[in-house]
This record gives sequence, structure tokens and C-alpha cells, in this order.
Amino acid sequence: MLNTSYKPPKIFYKGRSLGIVILTGAQLLVGAIHVFFGLLLFTFEVSFLQASIAYDVYTIFFGVLTVAFAVSIWQNKKSGWMGTVAVSIFVSVADGLTLLNLPSVPGIPKFAAPTEIMYSLILIFYLLRNDVRNKFSI
Repeated sequence: MLNTSYKPPKIFYKGRSLGIVILTGAQLLVGAIHVFFGLLLFTFEVSFLQASIAYDVYTIFFGVLTVAFAVSIWQNKKSGWMGTVAVSIFVSVADGLTLLNLPSVPGIPKFAAPTEIMYSLILIFYLLRNDVRNKFSI
């Protein structure tokens, strides 16, 4: 008979689970990319993207919040968990509205919306897991 109660050991780095390490690294990268491209769009008019000033500011703001909440998650702060969930929900809704041709943040590119929605949903579902919520006392 097979022993089905065996659970492989969890991998930790500096007291954080592998999932939190990956999430934090990914969020720092995503945030940095958005800040960089937001500043680039804001500084130079990139006509082929048909971006607007609202989208430029939105992208910079999103990037800064993503980095700030990633740092808070790394520090095991409840605010990092709550902020990441809130921003992910907002991005999913804004991108969903864009795909449906409904009013949203002007300038959100339709080609990026599906990927951003999927990424945000993966983040939300991971952060809503019981073991992760318990880590942040949620």
C-alpha cells in the first residue's frame, strides 16, 4: 500500500516560502518595467502605441505601487498582501473593460490586457490560499 500522507519538504529562503520569493521577484520586475515604460511614454510621444497621458501616469503609478507592495510582502506586512490584491483586482477590471470596449483608463493597449488579466488572477488566487493568508494574518 502506498503512503499517500507523504508531503515533500517546503523550500524556504530567509524564512519565506518559495512562492513568496517568486512572487516578490516577479512583482519587482513587473513594477520596474512599468515604471520604466511609463516614464518613457511620458517623456517621448510614442505614436504607434497611441498612448495617452492618462495611461502614462497610470502605468507609472501602477509600477510604483507594485514595487512598494512587493517590498511590503517581502517584509511580511499585511499592507503588502492587501495592496497587491487590490491593485491586481483593479488591473483585472480596467483591462477587462478595455477588452469589452467599455470606458476604462484611456490608452490601455488591448494586446497587453489578456496577459495582465491572467497574471493578476494568478496573483490573486495565490494570495488567497489559506497558507498564504495565514502568513499575513488575514
